[in-house]
Amino acid sequence: MKTKLINILKYIILFFIGGCIYYGIEIMWRGHSHWTMFIIGGLAFIFCGGLNEFNKYKMPLLYQILIGGIGITLLEFITGLIVNIGLGWNIWDYSKTPLNILGQICLPFTIIWFVLALIAIIVDDILRYLLFKEPIPQYQIK
Repeated sequence: MKTKLINILKYIILFFIGGCIYYGIEIMWRGHSHWTMFIIGGLAFIFCGGLNEFNKYKMPLLYQILIGGIGITLLEFITGLIVNIGLGWNIWDYSKTPLNILGQICLPFTIIWFVLALIAIIVDDILRYLLFKEPIPQYQIK
């Protein structure tokens, strides 16, 4: 029971850190953000960080980056369908950006998500090492 509570607390802390980091990136990039971006950032951080935590087969880092970037893009698309199209909040609009889908995702930002996925994977591992004394994974570059 104690181990489950510690794990839940660990993921709450990582979610909060990821949300804060992403919210901060949005403020620096766009000059403003929205509370939903904190949630997306926290979820994306947990997702990307978890790619090597639950990886029994030692997935190469490149695959983790690809899965992370695609996962963030899907998370952004689903969130966009809900908050921008469904609720009409208009938090972001990529409709003038090349290669977009319904103005919610686009190729240029998907490329950025691949870079952010790499950063999230590494930062997650460093935080797990510093805060929770977990070992740092040995990345496979293959």
